[in-house]
Amino acid sequence: MPKKFDVVVVGSVNADLVVGVERRPAPGETVLGSDLATYPGGKGANQAVAAARLGGRVGILARIGGDGHGGLLRDALAEAGVDLGHLLVTEGPSGVALITVGPDGDNSIIVSPGANARLTPDDVARAREMIASAAVVSFQLEVPVPTVLAAARAACDAGARVVLNLSPPAPVPGELLALCDPLVVNEHEAAFLLGREGRTGAEAERRTPSAVAEALLERGPRSVVVTLGGDGALAADASGTIAVAAPKVEVVDTTGAGDAFTAALCLRLAHGDPLKDAVRYATRVGAAAVRESGAQSSYPTADDELPL
Repeated sequence: MPKKFDVVVVGSVNADLVVGVERRPAPGETVLGSDLATYPGGKGANQAVAAARLGGRVGILARIGGDGHGGLLRDALAEAGVDLGHLLVTEGPSGVALITVGPDGDNSIIVSPGANARLTPDDVARAREMIASAAVVSFQLEVPVPTVLAAARAACDAGARVVLNLSPPAPVPGELLALCDPLVVNEHEAAFLLGREGRTGAEAERRTPSAVAEALLERGPRSVVVTLGGDGALAADASGTIAVAAPKVEVVDTTGAGDAFTAALCLRLAHGDPLKDAVRYATRVGAAAVRESGAQSSYPTADDELPL
């Protein structure tokens, strides 16, 4: 039977509060920034919107607060065409991300989880039908790990493919890693995970990207994708490792680019693409997303021409 959804996202919904700075302040220092801009964000919502804008049939399991940000976040998801049947409202604040963007387009982010911290395994149980109707279920770690594990189990039991973006990096049980196909990490997230093997993060970061991917596979996931920013990405599974170059573009703002990459990856996997082909497409979508400011507002549509 055909799946109702290409991708279901179980994850966070945040309001992104963004300020541009000429340089980031040192401890105890104050610097002036640009006007404050508020955008819809959160890793879960970003991935859902990005996949929907690319033409995917997308649903989301998430929580927003009953505050003013909640309406903005709901409207952004609805406008993109994301199914909101399991977008739940929690009394109290929505999640908020405080983002500073430097002149080179790189960002620093502090996240206040708000309603995201209240997404529970009971919410997963009530959303089992939606999860079971997805080809791919995508996760991040801005919601509690027990909730992610419960949803990953439900997805696997229903025959859906599990994609976990280990961001922000946090300890996860081996059972969760074993369900990943793929585990998606950047170099810092990989160093965090491998550093827990007894090596320091710095030692893990000195490994070559191929060695990192192979070491991650040894932790149990069925496949691994390591993103390398402007240098592209690596895809690794039991058949070997392949490097994928990224298009060269002018970087304006990297906020949410990793989420665009993961969303595009999930969508192509849902359509049956081999992992390496899905990664090639995802690098092009990620490159398109850094050419404009903001997260969701920068994501390409299915009709946009992607960089080569």
